[in-house]
Amino acid sequence: MRIDGNAPNFVQQQDKTNNLLKQLASARRINSAADDAAGLQISNRLTSQIESFSRGIQNGQDGISLLQSAESGLAGVSDAFSRIRELSIQAGNGALTDRDRQALQAEVSQLQEQVSTTVQNTNFAGVPLLNQDLDVNIQLGDQDESFQLRDVASELTTQNFQSIDISNQAGAQGALGTIDNLQTFVNDIRANFGAGQNRLDAAIRNLGNQGESQAAARSRIADTDFAAATAQRAANDILGQGSIAVQAQANIQRAQVLSLLD
Repeated sequence: MRIDGNAPNFVQQQDKTNNLLKQLASARRINSAADDAAGLQISNRLTSQIESFSRGIQNGQDGISLLQSAESGLAGVSDAFSRIRELSIQAGNGALTDRDRQALQAEVSQLQEQVSTTVQNTNFAGVPLLNQDLDVNIQLGDQDESFQLRDVASELTTQNFQSIDISNQAGAQGALGTIDNLQTFVNDIRANFGAGQNRLDAAIRNLGNQGESQAAARSRIADTDFAAATAQRAANDILGQGSIAVQAQANIQRAQVLSLLD
């Protein structure tokens, strides 16, 4: 009876060793629900949250890229306004002739065309950024950030931007007020875009911090503790070898008993 009793111990040690080898090979403590049913459920929930954080970060980065594209377009528009204002002041100089002002107007006309092209063609992945009023919501996991795109094209029309004509002194003086109004409008939009980028950047950092915390928690639950698993495997190997030695010794003793009976 003592001889047979050693067999289950050896099998149990082999099972434990095989399970440890699986954990070491997969780097996961929980490879099936049988290993830890509750731990598996918690780990899966954490994995879902981590993936949500990762997707939210990517969405936020897309939002920042969109705002940067819009702000870049407006920077070009603002530069054109500044140049037109400079030309308007120059054209207002009484020392110039109308022919001189017509030469300045030629450059203004080119700048007007440039501004129109920029406003119509600035887009992000096909979404127009400067010629429509649009509320944009960026989904960041379980929360979202929103900002507004403004219809710069309509504002240019309202302010009669394309009608600016500095080929005479009166036109040059009137252009200053138009440009100042448009510049204020564009600067306000750029400020909002900058604030939006900062909000998204802060939200992305927050999501990254949460994701790291959740990943650490999941690792503690589901990943293999290599130091502990290696030590346990060494202990199991010793116990297994001991079981084999005891079994071998028992077999020798049984053989000796049988030889006496013969």
